[in-house]
Amino acid sequence: MTTDVPDGHRWRTARGLAPAVALAFRGAPAQLGLLSVVALAGAVLPVAITWLTKLVIDSVTGGSATDALLPLAIALAVLGALTATLAQLTQYLSAEAQRRISRAAKDRLYQAVNRFPGLGRFEDPRFLNQLRLAEAADSAPAQLTTATMQLVRNAITALGLFGSLYVISPLIACVVLVAALPTLFAELALTQRRVNTTTRLSPDERRELFYQMLLSDERASKEIRLFGTGDFLRGRMMRTMSGIHAARRALDRRELFVQSGLELFAAAVAGTGLVWAILAAGRGELTAGDIAMFIAAVAGVQTAVAGIVSLLAQTNEQLMIFTHYTVVVSAPPELPIAEHPVPTPELRRGIVLDDVWFRYGDDLPWVLRGVSLTIPYGMAVGLVGKNGAGKSTIVKLLCRMYDPTKGRITWDGVDLRDLDPARLRDRIGAVFQDFMSYDLTAAENIALGDLTALADPARITAAAARADIHDVVENLPGGYRTMLSRMFADDDGSDGTGVVLSGGQWQRLALARAFLRAEADLLILDEPNAGLDPEAEAESHARISALRAGSTSVLISHRLGTLRDADLIVVLDDGAVTEAGTHTSLLASGGTYARLFATQAKGYQSE
Repeated sequence: MTTDVPDGHRWRTARGLAPAVALAFRGAPAQLGLLSVVALAGAVLPVAITWLTKLVIDSVTGGSATDALLPLAIALAVLGALTATLAQLTQYLSAEAQRRISRAAKDRLYQAVNRFPGLGRFEDPRFLNQLRLAEAADSAPAQLTTATMQLVRNAITALGLFGSLYVISPLIACVVLVAALPTLFAELALTQRRVNTTTRLSPDERRELFYQMLLSDERASKEIRLFGTGDFLRGRMMRTMSGIHAARRALDRRELFVQSGLELFAAAVAGTGLVWAILAAGRGELTAGDIAMFIAAVAGVQTAVAGIVSLLAQTNEQLMIFTHYTVVVSAPPELPIAEHPVPTPELRRGIVLDDVWFRYGDDLPWVLRGVSLTIPYGMAVGLVGKNGAGKSTIVKLLCRMYDPTKGRITWDGVDLRDLDPARLRDRIGAVFQDFMSYDLTAAENIALGDLTALADPARITAAAARADIHDVVENLPGGYRTMLSRMFADDDGSDGTGVVLSGGQWQRLALARAFLRAEADLLILDEPNAGLDPEAEAESHARISALRAGSTSVLISHRLGTLRDADLIVVLDDGAVTEAGTHTSLLASGGTYARLFATQAKGYQSE
């Protein structure tokens, strides 16, 4: 991922304004409509107040009657009150618009994230950096839209005050206007540097967040305290943070010098104009009201122009940040989806891996090398191999989280590429080795296996019973409504201490999720008994065997005893199939499987 926004992308960045504004108006149409009206009203008020102030001063110094002064004074007071009221209204409308637009932007972002059918995006560090930047850009549409309105407002104000100044001195008016150009170019350059710094620091900020979460994570706390790694991890976090702060500090220092110089330059221009006005007044060329208007106009023009410059810089920065958002929401699916997918048939013949090769990137080594394998309908296939042999990758391919780099996988003769991934997965139940534990209620943790079960509690309890977790859940403080979290412990109305299950209990909940899809055509169990004690493992093995009886299933386990009753056992080594057969035939062949089984059996016998 590049750390800078290339110059060739500037036009595409600028084009991001239209979709950002469109998204903002979809999120908060009423609020932004009112803000537009308020902005236009607020644009002309400074000009009107400046002219009224001149008229009041000229009337006072000219000896006008009180009756003539009173309407001017009342008008000036009304405009002042209106200015203050509009400022408060702008603040309220902006805050409400920001909330609504941020909600709409976040919703659209995660709709796009959920649209990616595979895992490729989420296992790509470059995309994860892009996603982190996109997540930070949910406020960009609102800021871009309000900044655009303020730009228009400041431009109208600047033109009005410039006209007032031009009436007094065309030369000074032009000097004040031209003097704003260095500020404009300097601010745009600083903006580019700020965005580049943010992009460059994105991996470091993710690393800092990782250490921060690790130091406060309940699961990590045991090892951190046992091995005394807390200070080591804190030190890494602080070093990472120091590097981030050093980069930010260098940028802030540069901005300090540049902006201080620009402020001094603006003050010199204003001071020169004031000296000229005083000298002109001494010659009788300007009235007291002219002097007051001149001072107000010079300050107003400089303020408005500085606001325009700042808003342009802010807009440019937000546009470059919003570019990451648009990249994510417009990214095409990493898996090609058939325009007219074939309906996923009920599995009746089997699944075939035909000369399947796979690697996670063109410059990465092969994970699977010419795997040819048939998973017959109604049979259990066990996958055996050391870590990194390709077992979990086969599972990802079967679920179509990825497509094979070469070769194909067919479901009853239909290439998985021709099927809708969502409909294919409807027919698959799975327990992954790195199963999730959700900070939700026990019932919701199970129902995530099939969301239709949320409306049918009996299905949830039945699945829990099959996974032998029903009694555990029933005895929780709130039963199935118990929040399995310390983070959200108060949400279930309990005493607020929260409930956290053991590793084995969490695994049984994961099994219950899979059991909600007991009628699935394919059941995938990746180390389903890891973390269970021997007695629980034996019970779980019996339940799983009963569940998958007559079903098509794929089992992965390093405990070979779990696989001994599989209809077919496949041994993988370095991404290739080296042996295949039943438990009995593989033992008789005396190959890798027989050696591994004997080693494990010897370990139990020696005890």
